[in-house]
Amino acid sequence: MTSEALTDWLLESDPTLRWQVEWDLLDAPPAVWETTRSRIATEGFGARLLALQDADGQWAGGAFFPADYDFDDPDRADDGQPWTATTWTLNALREWGLDSTVLRERRTAELLDEHCRWEYDDLPYWSGEVDCCINAWTLANGVWLGANVNGIADWFLEHQLPDGGWNCDWVEGSSRSSFHSTLNSLKGLLAFEATTAGNADIRAARQRGEEYLLERRLLNRLTTNQPVGQWINDFSYPMRWSYSALNACEYFRRAVVQDGTAPDPRMCDAIGIVRAARQPDGTWLQTGRQPGQVWFEVDVPAGQQSKWLTLYGTRLLNWWDSAS
Repeated sequence: MTSEALTDWLLESDPTLRWQVEWDLLDAPPAVWETTRSRIATEGFGARLLALQDADGQWAGGAFFPADYDFDDPDRADDGQPWTATTWTLNALREWGLDSTVLRERRTAELLDEHCRWEYDDLPYWSGEVDCCINAWTLANGVWLGANVNGIADWFLEHQLPDGGWNCDWVEGSSRSSFHSTLNSLKGLLAFEATTAGNADIRAARQRGEEYLLERRLLNRLTTNQPVGQWINDFSYPMRWSYSALNACEYFRRAVVQDGTAPDPRMCDAIGIVRAARQPDGTWLQTGRQPGQVWFEVDVPAGQQSKWLTLYGTRLLNWWDSAS
């Protein structure tokens, strides 16, 4: 594809993707991309998810799992994680750029406070639970919807590990951070700061977490300087919880833009992995969607050209090359 053909291909998309192409890749006037963004609530992927919201504010009747999920079924792992419950749906709507006013007018935060409980110990929804990734998403969704999630932000200060990161397995006694858990925790803290301005302690915790990944060049074990896993090369959309070079670099792009700082040169190797995955026609391929029940598909099967990944990859490399 030529650059113009690539752009036209990306623009032939759902409003959730198209507005980001207009804003981030084409530098269109606000009147253009804001108009497209406003359509998320009334057509396409966004409208379809909004139509599936329960009267009590939830989706699929549960916080992290659907209400009918059978935890005692020995074969449930073969089907993968269901992606239809409240947290996953809010993640998608927020990440797609839905105006939070739409859900605030539905009193979503208040309804979830009243009706939604975590599957873990029946804890109140906006209080979070014990999993770092779950708490990070709840923190980001909470500030987006206007819920009081200050307690979750403080939770991250209390559960940051000595090496600077986080690990969802801390409840099992782990004292060594996880790439996946640390990246998701950082995303939640960054969203919290973007909305509330945070405080010095929150910012310091986020910077320590960023240093955990940067010290490892976003890719490697500190002890051996070898790649932490093949999954750093697996680019999939939706990204959900999984770590990859693309996902990590996208976080740092957002953090640098928010903080007004310069890109850290220790990102260079991860940027190289993203660049190497770009196809001759300028696209990126879906490596494989995570298994599990979904409301509907939002991207292509494995091996096909992904508009979402092409948006992420193109935006990232444009930013990196310009900043460099």
